Amino acid sequence: MKNYLSQYSFKLIIFLIFFVSCYSVSCATGDENSVIAPLATHSLLLDMKRAESALIAVGERGHILISEDNGNSWQQQQVPTRTTLTGVYFTDRLHGFAVGHDQVILRTRNGGVSWELLYEDIEAETPLLDLYFLDQQHGFAIGAYGLFLETFDAGNSWSKRFISEDDLHLNKILKIGNSLFIAAEAGLAYRSDDDGENWISLTPDYNGSFFGILPMTGERLLLYGLRGHLFRSEDAGETWEQIETVTEASLTAGLRLNDGRIVIAGMAGVLLVSDDDGQSFELQQDPERRGYSSLLQSADGAIVAVGDFGVARFSQTSLLSDK
Repeated sequence: MKNYLSQYSFKLIIFLIFFVSCYSVSCATGDENSVIAPLATHSLLLDMKRAESALIAVGERGHILISEDNGNSWQQQQVPTRTTLTGVYFTDRLHGFAVGHDQVILRTRNGGVSWELLYEDIEAETPLLDLYFLDQQHGFAIGAYGLFLETFDAGNSWSKRFISEDDLHLNKILKIGNSLFIAAEAGLAYRSDDDGENWISLTPDYNGSFFGILPMTGERLLLYGLRGHLFRSEDAGETWEQIETVTEASLTAGLRLNDGRIVIAGMAGVLLVSDDDGQSFELQQDPERRGYSSLLQSADGAIVAVGDFGVARFSQTSLLSDK
């Protein structure tokens, strides 16, 4: 069996022990339906995306939650797995996918009301961590040890290939402008300028894991990860500048607010806030020391967050202090 302690060092560091203990459960029950749980909104949630007016969150034990009212209330959906889900993506309000442990890939065609299991590989012992679709047909799912899956038929079939010679964990994928980006470990990120056919390595001056990428304006982007490391690029990753953060907490989520401020959140309640387009950040502290995994701003301006606490909704003034 592969070393799962090293495998999960890049996905919400605080949950190392949790993930190791739940692995045996997810493998044994990957072909069963999730259980509708009264406390699902307080369970571990690892990713969240918007699908037009809806918010969709995924997490442990196959939990998928949907909110139609800006995160004020959530409904858990029936899902054909109890495996921990790590990533979700919707191409429009009806069509969406989720990925997780055991290389599970799920699809919905009715806005998340029902889900079907498209793919899994329990024996591989390698989780998927994120996914992205260029359109309803062409998508990618990425994960540990360089795992890279691609579909050209809306998820009906998936082909496996490697995008580099390095056996590195691929943590987050998204499109910025005309290019695809992947945040990876060992101080690497990747960029594709031809819709995923070829990838080039981007090398900030750091050899630890990166957990996420946040687009800003033009070719500007932020790359963040382990031990508070944060880098800014003005040229789509060709060159990088390290940004001082005054924290060693791992940074795991990023959000650009409607007012232009940037928030990078992480473990132990760390909140980094910038009002100068990511050139500098002020360290703030969530008094409840929540561990964040994803942030979104709802249509009414509230900040919706998921993480070790489940899901929570904040006004901007209740979460972020004014300078």
